[in-house]
Amino acid sequence: MTEQELRAFFEDLHRHPELGLEEHRTTEKIKQALAAAGVPMLDTGLETGVIAEIRGGRPGRVIGLRCDIDALPIQEETGLPYASCEPGKMHACGHDFHTACMLGAALLLWERRETLAGTVKIVFQPAEELAIDAGGKRVRLTGLLDDCAEFYGIHTYPQFEAGTIGIKAGPVMAAPDHFIMTIRGRGAHAAQPQKGVDPIPAMAALIMSLQTIVSRRVNPFANAVLTVAHVQAGSVYNVIPETALLEGTVRTLDPAVRQEIKTRLREMAEGTAAAYGCTLEYSYLDGPDAVINDAALCEAAKKVALDMGFRVDRQEDTMGGEDFSEYLKICPGVFIRIGTGGGYPAHHPRFRVDQNALWPAAGYFAALAAERAAER
Repeated sequence: MTEQELRAFFEDLHRHPELGLEEHRTTEKIKQALAAAGVPMLDTGLETGVIAEIRGGRPGRVIGLRCDIDALPIQEETGLPYASCEPGKMHACGHDFHTACMLGAALLLWERRETLAGTVKIVFQPAEELAIDAGGKRVRLTGLLDDCAEFYGIHTYPQFEAGTIGIKAGPVMAAPDHFIMTIRGRGAHAAQPQKGVDPIPAMAALIMSLQTIVSRRVNPFANAVLTVAHVQAGSVYNVIPETALLEGTVRTLDPAVRQEIKTRLREMAEGTAAAYGCTLEYSYLDGPDAVINDAALCEAAKKVALDMGFRVDRQEDTMGGEDFSEYLKICPGVFIRIGTGGGYPAHHPRFRVDQNALWPAAGYFAALAAERAAER
C-alpha cells in the first residue's frame, strides 16, 4: 500500500463513521485491506473489530499494537471534502487516523515478515468510546493476546504538529467512573411546599457538598476530579417534582484514591438525601483503570522515534479516560501520542488531523514493533 492509498483509506473511514459496536462497515474494510495483502487474522468471536497476526521468519517475542475504530455521536462541522456522510456521527477523536495508521503498520510489517523476529499482533478495537464495559475488555477476554510481552497504543494529539510524538512515563490517562443519583421526594404544588418533600434543595445541597470530597478527603498531592455534569428536575415552574437527577464522573489515577471517593460519594449522597427527608437511588459504574505507561518501555519507544527523526515531547497531563489499560492487565506498555495538529481538540465538531502525520506514524509503529519483538 502506498502513502496515497493509505490516505484514501483514511478518508473513506472518515466519510463513513460508525458508533461503538456498530462498526460493521469499518470492520469489513479493514478485513478487505488485510486479506488483499494476505495478512492473517485471528477469529475473535466478536461482531466488530479485527486482530491481525504477523509471524516473523525468525524467533522473537510477541508484541501488541492497538488502535480503536469507533466514532462519536457528533455532527461534523469541518467542511472537509471527505466530511462525514452520516448525520450526527463523526470521527471527532481521530480513530479513523488510528485505524489507517495501524493498517499501514501491519502492511509494512507483512512486507518484511521473512526477516522479522517474533510476532506482532495488531488490534483494531471496537467501542473504545463506550467507556463503561468498553471494547478493550471484550477484546482482552478473548484470550488471544495473553502471549503478548509488550503493548503499544496510539492516539492523535492536536497539541503537537505532525512530526512530533508525545511519550510520557507513568500515569497518562485516568480511570473514568460514572455515577447516577436520583433523589426521590414527594411532589406537590409549588404554592404549598409543606405538603410535599422537595428533592431540589437536597440536590442543590448535595452538588455543593460533593466538591468537599476532593478538597477535604483526598490527599492534596493526589490527582482526582469529581464533576456533576447532568442535572434534571421538574418540568413546569409551579410544581414541585417527585424526583431530581444528578449524574457525573469521577476521575482518578490511584486505586486507593478511587476507592476512597467511591465510598465517600455514596455516604454523602445517602446522608444528604436523608437529611432533607428524601430517599436515594444510587448507581456507580466503574470505568477502565488508569493508563500507566511503563518507564523503561517509554525510553525504548522514545529512542526509536528519535532515531527515525521525530521530535519527542512530553505529552500534557490529562484526566481523560481510555480503555488501553485493559491491555496493560496482560503486560506492560506505552500509550503514545502522535502529533496531528488541526487546531481543535478531540470531541469537537471541527476536529481534524494533518494527514502528513499518517504515513510516518505507520512507519514508526512498524519499526517500534519490529525492534521490540527482536529484543532479548
